[in-house]
Amino acid sequence: MNRTETIDFEQIIERTLSGVVIIDTNSTVMYHNQTAYDLLECKVDNPLLSRDFSDFLHPHYHEICKERISQILVNKLVAEEMEQKLITCSGMVVDVEIKGIPYNGDKAPLALIFIRDITKQKKAERLLAHKDKLSSIGQFAAGIAHEVRNPLTAVKGFVQLLKEEMNHSYLETIESELQKALVTLNNLLQVSKPEQLNEPVTSINLCEELDAIIFLFQEKTYHIELIKNYQNTDILLLGKKNILVKSFFNLIKNAIEAINDKGKIFIEYNVLDGIANIKITDTGVGIPEEKLSMLGTPFYSTKDTGTGMGLTQVLAAVMEHKGQINIESKLGIGTTFHIALPIH
Repeated sequence: MNRTETIDFEQIIERTLSGVVIIDTNSTVMYHNQTAYDLLECKVDNPLLSRDFSDFLHPHYHEICKERISQILVNKLVAEEMEQKLITCSGMVVDVEIKGIPYNGDKAPLALIFIRDITKQKKAERLLAHKDKLSSIGQFAAGIAHEVRNPLTAVKGFVQLLKEEMNHSYLETIESELQKALVTLNNLLQVSKPEQLNEPVTSINLCEELDAIIFLFQEKTYHIELIKNYQNTDILLLGKKNILVKSFFNLIKNAIEAINDKGKIFIEYNVLDGIANIKITDTGVGIPEEKLSMLGTPFYSTKDTGTGMGLTQVLAAVMEHKGQINIESKLGIGTTFHIALPIH
């Protein structure tokens, strides 16, 4: 670079990947770059400039942020990187990493705030943690399932022999309950070690498979309005058909069971940048926020008679296909499952 060239630092700051905000002693935003504007989802009718920056702070972080801002403005100290949450103009909560440093203004001290969006990173960490948890549970549960399944199978065999020798209503009940236990154990083995299925990869038209699943539930959906929005229906996905079909069967079944009386189920499908996006939304009872993180754990269910194995199978299938799953829910409003699967 020629020594006589000038560097446009304002242009660099405007285009940096981190959000940059300058606030005064009243926490008023004096400057922001485009990245911060986009991150906080501000618009012309809801600007960021001249706003109180504390309006964007998640309530859980108000006190610690006041201390950090005071540390910057009063004590002229650097507030090192800290993970926290911000609330955007649209009301969305985003995970961020924030660092603050003192900045000498013309009339008064200012605080220069750097904001890095780590929402995708945190989501990936949660998925990885859940995958590790599922793997650990799977190793433990698979051993127990094998040990328990063998004697139960033997007992079922003897019950069938007894039925040939005598007729008693209790024997039918015993056999039925044993069969339920064996199905649960087989499901546990499948989701804990899905590779045991050794199912070949094939081309799948997910829209056709979704319609086939919906047809299976037609008798249960007479009080439910089912709305479909399919796009890119001719694009095929490479995957294990039976595993994926079972996953969407479980999700649609859950959506139907979440609606107590009348309601709606929305099923959306599109392909963008090599990713198949499937959204299944219901207007059912919803799930409390504190229980969302537990979904997909074997034997944990929000339903009184549920085992949690359905969602465990869904998560295992999505992970096996190197996809992502996002769950959003509000109590009394409904739940949305967003599945993203690479088509190749």
